[in-house]
Amino acid sequence: MVSAANARPFGQALVATVASAALFYFGNGLHPLWPLVWIAPLPMLWFALRSSWSAAAVVSIAVTLVGNLNMWTYLVHGLGTPASVWFSIFLAAGVVFAAGVVLFRALVLRGAVWSGMVALPAVWVAGEFLRNFTSPHGTAGSLAYSQLNFLPFLQLASVTGPWGMTFVLLLFPSAVAIALHLWPTAPQRARHVLTSALAVVACVLIFGVVRLATPVENTARVGLIAHDPQGDASVAAPGPDTERLFRDYAAAAESLAAQGAKAILIPEKIAVTLAGHSASSDAILQSIADRSGATVVAGVVHVDGPVKYNQARIYTPGSPVRTYDKQHMLPPFESNLKPGTSLTLLDRPRPTWGVAICKDMDFASPARLYGRAGAGLLLVPAWDFVIDDFWHGHIAVMRGVEDGFSVVRTAKNGLLYASDNRGRIVGEVSSRSAAFATLLVSVPTAHSWTLYQAGGDWFAWLAIAILAALFVQVLRLSLSPDGKVARERNSSVPD
Repeated sequence: MVSAANARPFGQALVATVASAALFYFGNGLHPLWPLVWIAPLPMLWFALRSSWSAAAVVSIAVTLVGNLNMWTYLVHGLGTPASVWFSIFLAAGVVFAAGVVLFRALVLRGAVWSGMVALPAVWVAGEFLRNFTSPHGTAGSLAYSQLNFLPFLQLASVTGPWGMTFVLLLFPSAVAIALHLWPTAPQRARHVLTSALAVVACVLIFGVVRLATPVENTARVGLIAHDPQGDASVAAPGPDTERLFRDYAAAAESLAAQGAKAILIPEKIAVTLAGHSASSDAILQSIADRSGATVVAGVVHVDGPVKYNQARIYTPGSPVRTYDKQHMLPPFESNLKPGTSLTLLDRPRPTWGVAICKDMDFASPARLYGRAGAGLLLVPAWDFVIDDFWHGHIAVMRGVEDGFSVVRTAKNGLLYASDNRGRIVGEVSSRSAAFATLLVSVPTAHSWTLYQAGGDWFAWLAIAILAALFVQVLRLSLSPDGKVARERNSSVPD
């Protein structure tokens, strides 16, 4: 039988695990309720300051695994990812989270509360940043994407990218947990910690409100089209099938052009075109561009001998067909396609427009390069999986905030939407809303300079530097008699 002495910490661990996991489950993932993430780590951190380091680590890993069950259906059933891969992804994330919580605990219980407040944010941001280099999914999975609907907070991405957003998201619950821990014995110090965190959040939100109030200039009407009323996952075969589909899209494009669209966007990989044999299909959409003066962008699989590209074909009035080749492929579905390496900039009309494709927007580049080139509008053909239309579809919104351009994205099995360089959704419809779903909106096309575009991932490197300093500090405190005294004064739980 479990003794009363053992039952209490077990009960606390269970409550902390369930509470934090539930808050992450509903606050993050495919359809996040963004306010919940601000407090999701709090029960776990509260428990960490009242338990051993090993119990805190176990709870942290359990919270990560249970809280990310909201991605199980998408990854395992939607993408066909083996269950073992899902487990390994989130177990690794749980280990990183546990390291942050244990470091937080070690610093706070040794009296270094200010350092403790930034411990979990520094560890998690460093982990997200390093994963960005090693994962085929880039920044996808960052906690920052849970906040896309919190527009004043989203503006921080224009300064720090997603890294600063994640840092502040975890700074706040860390400060609240420390304040609750200190309140019985040092209420004034608790108030100082909490007030400091609130001041940081307030400054971020004031900046966001001011940035949102700044006018955006130069608008153009853009038209978006997608054809997949039943979630069609087919790609038209080369020849007659491709030409037939191009003619169907051309009819919808001509209607949008007649209503004033200056750019018309068609989804990713609608058909297959063959090098040397695409003149007839190209002529269909080129004629729309020539007659209307609009730029038309359509996504295809382009076959050139043994090499295949995920390509956007770009039809501008009175000009030869231009192309852009997707740079970041989705494994394993696109492992047979050759990645591109260059940007495609359109100087007609000015301001400058650019083209990217779907998964490219999960990564800082090429979006940052387009921003540095002065692009004010990015045209993005895409293809989603229905279930991830909001989550994966809207990742591109953050790239626009980071790098100062509007995003127009048209997805098969997803959403047709346009967002401005502040992350505001200008218009949005589902690709399954009609046989040929269309959207016609006016979007800003002027480029907006941002600090993130100029300075890149400076904040992520700052978080890594903070983390290195914290490790040195916790080691010094562990070896210092003063640190041991502080540890005994603050808590009676064992190391």
